[in-house]
Amino acid sequence: MAAVEWFLVACAAHARLLQRERGLPMVQIAAFVHPEARLKSGELGDDRAGRERADRGFGATAYEPRSDAHRKEQQRFAHELAERLEEGARSNAYGSLVVFAGNPFLGTLREALGEGTQRLLKASVPLDLSHVGEAELEQRVREALAAVQA
Repeated sequence: MAAVEWFLVACAAHARLLQRERGLPMVQIAAFVHPEARLKSGELGDDRAGRERADRGFGATAYEPRSDAHRKEQQRFAHELAERLEEGARSNAYGSLVVFAGNPFLGTLREALGEGTQRLLKASVPLDLSHVGEAELEQRVREALAAVQA
């Protein structure tokens, strides 16, 4: 199915998976929502600010770094998206993939991608198009890809 191209347009709170067959316009095939990304840290149950860990050696007391609850939620959502992309790669649902997401979520998402998805990844563009309406999206994608390839 090399003629089918998938596009993932994502931010930490929501994502759209679109498909384009050769010569046809893009069509949304899935939507994902991650409302936890919009919650305040206290509502997410943020870890306490560092915990003391004492070893028996001289001067070995250390503080473990604080875990950011928003970062954990971004990772959770990135893994959810990556699983869907990997399922599509394994079932030959698409021949290539382009990912659009703002930083730092793009990096988090790329780290979560499986081997099959990575093989089909044509481009990852650090651009948040998640707010762009469907009428304008195809043109913005075309412009962004032209700029990347230039």
